Amino acid sequence: MTAPSFGRFFLPGPTEVHPDILAAVARPMIPHRGKKMTELIAGMVEPLQQLFRTRRRVLVGTCSATGFMEMAVRSGVRQRALSLVSGAFGERFAAIVAAAGRDVVRLNVTPGQTIEPDMLDDAISRSEVDAVTVVHSETSTGALAPVEALAQVMRRHPDVLLLVDAVTSLAGSPVETDGWGLDFVFTGSQKALALPPGLALGVASERMLERANTIPERGAYLDVLAYDQAAAEMQPTNTPALSFYYGLDAQLKRIAAEGGVEARWRRHDAMRQTVEQWVAGRGGAMGFSYLPADGRRSWTVSCLKVPQGKNGRAIAQALGEKGWTIGSGYGSLKESTIRIGHMGDHTVAGVQGVLAEVEAAAR
Repeated sequence: MTAPSFGRFFLPGPTEVHPDILAAVARPMIPHRGKKMTELIAGMVEPLQQLFRTRRRVLVGTCSATGFMEMAVRSGVRQRALSLVSGAFGERFAAIVAAAGRDVVRLNVTPGQTIEPDMLDDAISRSEVDAVTVVHSETSTGALAPVEALAQVMRRHPDVLLLVDAVTSLAGSPVETDGWGLDFVFTGSQKALALPPGLALGVASERMLERANTIPERGAYLDVLAYDQAAAEMQPTNTPALSFYYGLDAQLKRIAAEGGVEARWRRHDAMRQTVEQWVAGRGGAMGFSYLPADGRRSWTVSCLKVPQGKNGRAIAQALGEKGWTIGSGYGSLKESTIRIGHMGDHTVAGVQGVLAEVEAAAR
């Protein structure tokens, strides 16, 4: 079976994996409690801190990002959380709060919109909550929440933790863990890091760890304190997805060679701008438009409303028949939108190529 050439897979996750990373994950196994594993983890400490913009320990777990979403809730919510819901993954965060036996108060906006700082301040003032959950880049709508500004609001509420899903933002757009004062922030391997699915990565603040220590029912496999202790000892918590650790190590080296995470941000911003320019020109003339407003658009996934009379799912299927992959809309947006995941190791030239295919499919 011949693998397709790299650069035609623009799903909003999992993201296309570069051949160099695929080669790295094929390395032989090593003892996961031995010296080589310790050396592998130790060599990634500083690059991971640079990726998350933190001096704290970066936690790595063998699970999807949803696992760390549950970790955020079980270790960070005492009794009640305010969940900011602007799409499917904000709703998932809220649902996990409820599933973990905590009370949840939802602050909802129409899909494609974002919750703004004044809305958050008002909602916290009217609610007895001890944590706030927020999705930075809402994959279902392509909307980018103003997390830096939301975090500034949180400083007026020092007893309330801020728990951030950065699954499709981290490594693809600015996420300043320490600078913004985020209490728990997490991502998954299969998005802007462009690794196979199977790893979750996160950072917990000292306030988060102190909070976790007061919550006896935080669980076992997803106990943030156990992860923090393991990271301090350069060990995995349980049997790790060792092959994906190899891939993570290789990708961190590729990021450094590109010029660091800031250079990666710039490339993702350029891909976003490429889509914006297309919508302002040829795409817009055909009837395509953005779902999110200007200034609130994800750098890693563009959600576009399709022209009147067209079907997003049909456009995605037409591209698939020609060997290209994009996402149709999510949930209720399945037929009215398409989603282009321009993240990971994709380039501006690649985005231009997929946009040309979208044009052809929509004619």
